[in-house]
Amino acid sequence: MRFTTVATYLGVIFITLILMISYTLGLLSDNLYDNEYIDMFTKANIISESVSRVWSADPLVTGESFYAPVDHSLAGTNIRGVVTNTAYTVLYDTNTDAELIGKVFMRDVLKYAAAGEQAQLMEKLDTGGKMLSVAVPVKVNDNIAGCVYLAQNITSIDTTVAATRASMAVFSVLIICLIGLLGVGISSVISAPIEQFVKAAREISKGNFSIRMEGGFLNETRQMSETFNYMCGELEHLEEQRRKFVSDASHELKTPMAGIKLICDSIVNAEHIDMDTVKDFLNDMSAEVERLTRIIERLLTLTRLDSSSDKIHPKAVDVAALIDRVTAKIMPLAREKEILLHTSGANSIIKPALWDYDKIFEAVYNITDNAVKYTPAGGYVHINLRSSNAYVEISVEDNGPGIPAGEREKIFDRFYRLDDSRSRDTGGTGLGLAIAKEVILMHNGTISVNSPEKGGSVFVIRLPYNAVREEDAV
Repeated sequence: MRFTTVATYLGVIFITLILMISYTLGLLSDNLYDNEYIDMFTKANIISESVSRVWSADPLVTGESFYAPVDHSLAGTNIRGVVTNTAYTVLYDTNTDAELIGKVFMRDVLKYAAAGEQAQLMEKLDTGGKMLSVAVPVKVNDNIAGCVYLAQNITSIDTTVAATRASMAVFSVLIICLIGLLGVGISSVISAPIEQFVKAAREISKGNFSIRMEGGFLNETRQMSETFNYMCGELEHLEEQRRKFVSDASHELKTPMAGIKLICDSIVNAEHIDMDTVKDFLNDMSAEVERLTRIIERLLTLTRLDSSSDKIHPKAVDVAALIDRVTAKIMPLAREKEILLHTSGANSIIKPALWDYDKIFEAVYNITDNAVKYTPAGGYVHINLRSSNAYVEISVEDNGPGIPAGEREKIFDRFYRLDDSRSRDTGGTGLGLAIAKEVILMHNGTISVNSPEKGGSVFVIRLPYNAVREEDAV
């Protein structure tokens, strides 16, 4: 991955540099050529103006009089200057070695100049260089009397462009090397966390949720690592809960099943057994089956609550009537234990609440039933209602043994019991409070528990009047 990143990065930089160098060299070459054309046309027009003043019908006189204006204008340059008449006969030539004076000198640009136009031409020399030539007409009394022809070897321009090209090539190589090193470093910084992320993702797919990522140097990779590590922590916690749930559920189901098997074995192995004993065994077996049924029902309830398909079925709920139904259902058990079960605050409920009646009933029932079961005989359980404009608060108070501070959060865990042996005696499954919490959270409410100094426990449920979100409702 790092090689691909660096190669792609260098490829983009290389193409960019090639395009930049090509454009720059082309622009430089055009500007140098244009400057030479402008300079030569300027000199040619100055010479044309100067020789027109001394033009004579006598070629010898005219040629001699051209020396001063032509040589003066071209002094210090390597430009060759030629003055011809309209018949292309050379009247003056700065290159005396060519011996062209009096001879016909034909060039394409001279044809345009003789016709009254300015012309330019660039041609390649046999030696490999380039020759730049221009021609302008010479007017005497508004008539074209001849032409001025200037020519210059411009190989130096190509040499300058070539030197610039070589310098830019060296500079580009240095840039590519520098960017390559920088790219390797950046690629390492960027790709290392990504490679680590891929490796960690593969470990997660194998069920290893203990894997963690390092932060990295970039803020983005640190945020990615922190998010990934948080996700791994949540998955690890969920996996731990799942394993614990499976273990606890297996243990809870195994206990009544073991009791049933023991009873069956006792009946089978008994040689002489009377019907009264069989009935006692069957009663015990029935109790174990009932206990097994309760566990399975509670597990199914939790499964439905955990499922995203389990939606809230909202309807207007008379909170006071719901509490009355809860107390009516639990009252026989309270009377059996001589526990005072009473309610208060019903008058504070000012309007119906939009809840899922069955789910809230089960949550309140589980908490109240739990309070009655763990409150000693002769005690009390008090359900109190309070409300505000937006919330309803249901508190269930008892004077039982209370809950230690360190255990108050754990009691909502599935299968958790403060006193395991006593819970089994009361028929508890360890799922009632877990179900209650799930239901209350589903209604966007809260549940808390505390133990006053005088003893006992107080469970406080706080639910909004309109506790149904659009995505939760059906």
